Amino acid sequence: MATLGDIGLAAAINILSAVAFLLAFAILRLQPFNDRVYFPKWYLKGLRSSPSHVGAFVHKFVNLDFRSYLRFLNWMPAALQMPEPELIDHAGLDSAVYLRIYLIGLKIFVPITFLAFTILVPVNWTNRTLELELSKSNVTFSDIDKLSISNIPEGSERFWTHLVMAYAFTFWTCYMLLKEYEIVASMRLHFLASENRRPDQFTVLVRNVPPDPDESVSELVEHFFLVNHPDHFLTHQVVYNANKLAKMIEEKKKLQNWLDYNQLKHTRNPSKKPTMKTGFLGLWGERVDAIDYYTSKIDELSKEIEAERESVRSNPKSIMPAAFVSFKTRWGAAVCAQTQQSRNPTLWLTEWAPEPRDVYWKNLAIPFVSLTVRRLIVAVAFFFLTFFFMIPIAFVQSLANIEGIEKSAPFLKSIIEVKFIKSFIQGFLPGIALKIFLIFLPTILMIMSKFEGFTSLSSLERRSASRYYLFQLVNVFLGSIITGTAFEQLNSFIHQSANEVPKTIGVAIPMKATFFITYIMVDGWAGIAGEILRVKPLIIYHLKNFFLVKTEKDREEAMDPGSLGFNTGEPQIQLYFLLGLVYAVVTPILLPFIVVFFGLAYLVFRHQIINVYNQEYESAAAFWPDVHGRIITALIISQLLLMGLLSTKRAAQSTPLLIALPVLTIWFHRFCKSRYEPAFIRYPLQEAMMKDTLERAREPNLNLKGYLQNAYVHPVFKGEDEDSDAFTEELQKESVLVPTKRQSRRNTPLPSKYSGSSSPSLHEVVQEQP
Repeated sequence: MATLGDIGLAAAINILSAVAFLLAFAILRLQPFNDRVYFPKWYLKGLRSSPSHVGAFVHKFVNLDFRSYLRFLNWMPAALQMPEPELIDHAGLDSAVYLRIYLIGLKIFVPITFLAFTILVPVNWTNRTLELELSKSNVTFSDIDKLSISNIPEGSERFWTHLVMAYAFTFWTCYMLLKEYEIVASMRLHFLASENRRPDQFTVLVRNVPPDPDESVSELVEHFFLVNHPDHFLTHQVVYNANKLAKMIEEKKKLQNWLDYNQLKHTRNPSKKPTMKTGFLGLWGERVDAIDYYTSKIDELSKEIEAERESVRSNPKSIMPAAFVSFKTRWGAAVCAQTQQSRNPTLWLTEWAPEPRDVYWKNLAIPFVSLTVRRLIVAVAFFFLTFFFMIPIAFVQSLANIEGIEKSAPFLKSIIEVKFIKSFIQGFLPGIALKIFLIFLPTILMIMSKFEGFTSLSSLERRSASRYYLFQLVNVFLGSIITGTAFEQLNSFIHQSANEVPKTIGVAIPMKATFFITYIMVDGWAGIAGEILRVKPLIIYHLKNFFLVKTEKDREEAMDPGSLGFNTGEPQIQLYFLLGLVYAVVTPILLPFIVVFFGLAYLVFRHQIINVYNQEYESAAAFWPDVHGRIITALIISQLLLMGLLSTKRAAQSTPLLIALPVLTIWFHRFCKSRYEPAFIRYPLQEAMMKDTLERAREPNLNLKGYLQNAYVHPVFKGEDEDSDAFTEELQKESVLVPTKRQSRRNTPLPSKYSGSSSPSLHEVVQEQP
């Protein structure tokens, strides 16, 4: 059991680490040769020029203006100065709303912390229950536990204080969530109404297009929408299975990078031509001229790429039963995206198209019928991943509960009892060990989400975030409590009667606060400070800059601004909401650590969003319902755990009143869901019509078809060469008249058994495209 001294040592280590990271960043960001690492967003926007091009040679690398070092902390107020409307224009609504997650954390927990320390901590501290328990049993505790609910005697009237505080914390949290949901929903609608024209505003993704023996997918899609959306259909782009071609183009880029590297190497030393071995990783094989080798490989691959491109063009099997369909108005797209298209609800499925940079092209080639099977496989795999991860969690908890280990393995006592070793193991090692175990988890969960078949980067990240949150809830939170209890109270479990076990578990829940405090300091303090230092991008940039960069374009490509990483960042934030809400009543001493995390993270990520991150897509804060739902989940879990804890403390009179809390919280969530969530999943037709009307008044001669026709062409068909550009134009050619080719339907009014669309006899001549 970690003591105040252990927590103090951990705090000292993490505070020193955080300060060291922040000082290193404050100094490194002032050096001219690091400018592109710490301010890449401004370079990508073309608003900043490299300081390495002016001044004396030494000024290109080192900042010799010593006055600037006196202002090395000015990045902190600078990060807070940009107003939110300007931040939205600068970085997008997703980034601005992401910051509001940290802000609502501060709004919720600062008042809760004040109340808890004013009321709950004195109530808990002025008891001697744990000291009396120690004299009667082997239950272990530390000085921190004296500040928790565990120090209240069974059946005490003081539990009414915790009950009242539980209601106060719940009502305050719900009030802040309501206000924030209203603000974010308003921000989203305003953003959608005021943002510039984007292709996804006019486009829907159509999937599960039914097969037809008489028409190609392109002809079938065009005919269906000309018949069923005659006044609004504009153009379409079928989806090609170009995954193999994309891999080949990616391989060509890698080979080209190696060729550029060797050519640059040869330029720097013309007297010596670079060579390489042709075996695995260049470790063995025949030694050849590197430039000639990569040139020949690129030539061979270019021929293969052209052959594959021709295959995609000519093979009907390369066309998937899906298409991006664009409309003349936002109103027409909204009607199509939000309605059922045919009698069979499993055919002609429509949804809003992601914006072009948000499309995950690989998954568009997955047959729709296989998606259900894929999701079942992933669900089973995720269950086993979550279950088996309990093993390293149990190991981590064994580090956190060293007294329990000593009782089971007394031969280790002499080593463990060394003061510094014991403090280090209990105060610092568990948090860092758990952090290390979780490093590879986001990558695994993202692979699972991609296998499921989601078609946009935003949906992939939201799905991965949902699983990451569930994983942390089961393993990091519940797993830590359960496995920690088993180790810590092993001796008590063995020697006490069965009816005493619930009591022991109830006492152990608040005792886990010490472990979570160490985890918060490692992950939420030192981890956040390390985020701003950007060690990995810094090293990679300088390696690329030294070995590969030849032109200014190469230098821009060497920058790695990164993005927010919603799939990892948001679930991690939610863990802090969960810990704060659970322990607010149980062990309030944890709350200041939570507040420091939210404050530091808000400052750091605001700086990163302004100066570094370049978001890959813009979903207009579509993730906020997930954020709201997870905070509600944390609130309900905290109420249920408090209910179970008080039941072990013989405070039965409070149980009926506690039951009302989760009921009221669920009712509140349903109200918010019905009132505000539609703004995040639907686009109001009134808003669409208003925006269309304004656009027609401002730009009456807008060539919308020219704007949309290449928006959703697969990237492998864009900009490769003149031939591919010609192919792009060929893909967009449309017939002016679209008579049906279905011979079986020439003289019958019945709908097709394949598509369910209306008979062409109702439209002898389909409307001409404007």
